[in-house]
Amino acid sequence: MATGWAHEGAVLDQIHDTITDGVAGARARLPQGEGTLECVECGEDIPERRRKALPGVTTCIACQSGRDQRIVHSMINRRGSKDSQLK
Repeated sequence: MATGWAHEGAVLDQIHDTITDGVAGARARLPQGEGTLECVECGEDIPERRRKALPGVTTCIACQSGRDQRIVHSMINRRGSKDSQLK
């Protein structure tokens, strides 16, 4: 496959980097530090099984579900668009 100035395997490198960035982003969003017994948003008790599964958790399942719906993912365009290259 012709890739212009890109080296052989450049597409696979882009895919690998995208996956690596996604995993790093997901790990960064995991709770860290000391958890709480009660949800910091609504005050309800956090189930023990949730606290054991996610050490450092500070929200109940309902509040976390609401937070997850608000997450905005920023996608990195590694190749750049033609419009950005023309400016």
